[in-house]
Amino acid sequence: MSEVANIVLDPRRTFTYRFCARLVALFSYFWFHPVVEGSDNIPMEGAVIIAPIHRSNIDFALSLFISKRKIFFMAKDGLFKFKPLGWLLLRLGAFPVKRGSADREAMALAEAVLEQGQALLMFPEGTRLSGRNVMPLRDGAMFIASRAGAKVVPVGIAGSDNAMGEGSKTISRARIHVVVGSPIEPAISDGRVSRSAVAAKTEELREKLELVYHQSLARLN
Repeated sequence: MSEVANIVLDPRRTFTYRFCARLVALFSYFWFHPVVEGSDNIPMEGAVIIAPIHRSNIDFALSLFISKRKIFFMAKDGLFKFKPLGWLLLRLGAFPVKRGSADREAMALAEAVLEQGQALLMFPEGTRLSGRNVMPLRDGAMFIASRAGAKVVPVGIAGSDNAMGEGSKTISRARIHVVVGSPIEPAISDGRVSRSAVAAKTEELREKLELVYHQSLARLN
């Protein structure tokens, strides 16, 4: 049996979780003075996917704590090989995923998060990109959302690429503005959700993600 299969999802906001969330929030406040707009668009109950734009390695940290809910997320499996870090990541809501391959176990665990009515962070672009336009998305987020009946919330993050751009190994001071969009309903059908329905919803997510991203960028000007 794999390590992923042995992971137990803990929905509690434990002391460790709240302590780390506070540390990240304090660092972000003093270093970036971030402004978060529309956080109330994230439902406080029920299955939901938080779907941010991805322009920097710090995007995941800026996205995890924009809601009072505990948000689960995927992290590359190599991080879990260092036991103390793996222990901490699990308590923060992380579970391992193998990069560069279709990790069915990780996707099954992501679906399990949603089936338990929890919140899940997924980058619909699939990887860190550059530029102000949102190119066609991978359909993973909307596919899982449709299977689990989860809403999807687009999140625009402006300024994170100035704080830690591609190739940078240090975090610089930069203004950060986050815009959280309204939830998108998943594709629903009486039987198996069709590829065309998922594709249509994925395009809807792309359009709304680009909208909130441009809104967040405009706030910095």
